[in-house]
Amino acid sequence: MCRLLGYVSDSKTDFPTIVGANFEEFVKLSKVHCDGWGITDTSGAVFKEATPAYSSSDFMEVLKKNQTDGSLLHFRWATSGLPVNKDNSHPFHYGKYSFIHNGGIVPAESLDPFVDPSLLALSRGETDSEKYFYLIITEIKKHGEIKGIQSALKIITTQLKFSSLNAMILTPTTFYIISEYNQEKRPEGEPEDYYELFYRKDNNGVLVASSGWNQAGWTPILNHQLVEIDRTSFAIQIHPSI
Repeated sequence: MCRLLGYVSDSKTDFPTIVGANFEEFVKLSKVHCDGWGITDTSGAVFKEATPAYSSSDFMEVLKKNQTDGSLLHFRWATSGLPVNKDNSHPFHYGKYSFIHNGGIVPAESLDPFVDPSLLALSRGETDSEKYFYLIITEIKKHGEIKGIQSALKIITTQLKFSSLNAMILTPTTFYIISEYNQEKRPEGEPEDYYELFYRKDNNGVLVASSGWNQAGWTPILNHQLVEIDRTSFAIQIHPSI
C-alpha cells in the first residue's frame, strides 16, 4: 500500500511550496510507507529511491529542484512478497503518461493476459502496479483516455482480485485521479479512510492526495470516481470509474 500526492499549477513550483505548512506531516507518512519514494515532473523525468523519504538525504533536495507546473510524488509500502528495490518504486512513465498507484492486484501475473505484450516487455520491475499501468496504456490505445481508463478498471474489477486501484495519471494536458477500492481489503490496523482521496483547488491549481494527514477543508473524491482535471483551466470533471 502507498501514499499518493500530485499537483497541477499555473506556474512552476514544488511540493513543499504548494502543499504549505502541513507538508512535513505528509512526509511523516513515509515512516510506515517506507519501502521507497519517487517523483516525476511534466517532462516525464523520474527520480526514485528504495529508501524511506523521511530518512533520505536526497529527498528534500530533489523536491526543491523539481520546479514544475505538475508533478507526482509516491511513498511505497510494498505489497507482501514483492522486493524492495528501485525498479519496483513508483512513478512509472510511458510516452506522455506518468503514473502512481496505491493498492494491490494479486497475483501480479493475473494482469499479464490483458496487457499488450509489447508493453509488458518494457517492465523493469515485478510489481502489479507497473503491469496495471501498462494495462491502462493498452486500453487507452484502443479507446482513448477516458474510455480506456474505464475499460482497464472494468477488466480488473470484474475478472481479477484487488484491494485498491487508486491511482494518479499525469499528462501534458490532463491530470487523472482514479478512486476505486475495496474497503474491506484495507491493511490491517489502518483507519476506515485509508483509501480515501481528497483535493484542494484554488486560483493557482489543484492538489490531490491520499488520506492520513491534515486535509481540513479539502474536497473528498468518492469511491468509484474518475476525476479529470484540465491543466490549462483547472476545470474538474467527474466520471464514473467504470
